[in-house]
Amino acid sequence: MGRKPDRDRPGKVDRMLRVNELVKRELAGLLERYPVPELSGVLVSVTEVDCSVDLRTAAVYVSVYGGKAPARDAVMKHLAKMRPEWQRRLAATLGFKHTPVLSFELDGRQAAGDRVLELLREMESSADPEGEK
Repeated sequence: MGRKPDRDRPGKVDRMLRVNELVKRELAGLLERYPVPELSGVLVSVTEVDCSVDLRTAAVYVSVYGGKAPARDAVMKHLAKMRPEWQRRLAATLGFKHTPVLSFELDGRQAAGDRVLELLREMESSADPEGEK
């Protein structure tokens, strides 16, 4: 008999969910302690972490609220600059056998959702009240 894929083994899935949440919480704390220095009025949030099963890599998705493209670029540069230090801190805090190499990616889901809501508001405001029944 062949070995079942990891997705069919609930223990592995639960473990990865816990690991992802733990790394996400630690990174959110680091982001709070070490904010982007040159930006004010911009909120950066860690929305999701996706670690590989062997814990060698982790994709970290972040959202930037309240900023235009230059602010988002500054946030991503700051995260890239802080990556080695944050990996060291994760290694010390989490005590995993392997500390994942972090890669930061901009999470566009929030911006896309905000755009949909904006379009809906525009449609509501431009709708003719007499035409609706």
